[in-house]
Amino acid sequence: MNERTPKVPQSLTADSQTQSFLKLKGLSVIESCTLTVNKQGSMYLEDHLLLVVNRGNYMIRYGEQQFTVRPGQMVLLHKAIAVQYEKFGDPDDMLLEYMMFFLKDDLLTDYMKTANLSPLRPHAHVPVSILPVTERLKKYVDSLRPYFSEPERIESELVRLKLLELLFDVADADSDFLCQILQLKRRSDTSIAAVMEENWMNPVSINDLAYLSGRSVSSFKREFQTMYNTPPSQWIRERRLDKAKELLAKSSMSVTDVCFTTGFENVAHFSKTFKKHFGFPPSSIRQQSV
Repeated sequence: MNERTPKVPQSLTADSQTQSFLKLKGLSVIESCTLTVNKQGSMYLEDHLLLVVNRGNYMIRYGEQQFTVRPGQMVLLHKAIAVQYEKFGDPDDMLLEYMMFFLKDDLLTDYMKTANLSPLRPHAHVPVSILPVTERLKKYVDSLRPYFSEPERIESELVRLKLLELLFDVADADSDFLCQILQLKRRSDTSIAAVMEENWMNPVSINDLAYLSGRSVSSFKREFQTMYNTPPSQWIRERRLDKAKELLAKSSMSVTDVCFTTGFENVAHFSKTFKKHFGFPPSSIRQQSV
């Protein structure tokens, strides 16, 4: 991945030309309706995502797995993962239409309290799930459309209630699918080493890594220190810098591409950190290889 991996929903709500959105007090719902042949990219999920496709196709790659969400289907993606996507408009009119619901842990907690549900025991983790959209869910999606024409007049509490309504409608559609949503709140313990190897080049925070490992932040930091004898932030930084040095020496990638590929989000910061660690700037390696 030779470019910056945008964090969503943060980066999506900045694009008001191709999509509409409701974003109030951290709650985000995004509607997109565009003409497109195909578009591809990557994104890092800061919140859990429920994506409902109405027209066109939305293909998602996660690790070695690939999923295609077709019209009348929805997909559930858990937070703190980086995915690649490719979007295609409808073959007849090139129209691509979908709605994205970003679900925070606090919202899932509210739903469990409102529905009077007990915490679920952890089950096998399923990072990507696809389900048909029922008639009830279609009507729910339609009920949201008027809100996007005047988002500034929509109260944040109404957005919260509509997202809770979404979870009730999902529960009606498929109880197993609902269980997977509620499992998003609690991950079973995963090897810290496995989590680090899979995510060290993603734009992850320590909170994300703790979530992915199924631990509290304090427990994650404590166990990490015991295993590696260094703080996780320092381990990630040094691992990224070593990889950056290798790419600069052995590939034709630019300093900018190497910066984003190895998980850094700012070229100036990357160059400064690289020079401080190795004693010379990344540009010097690139100049030697030209």
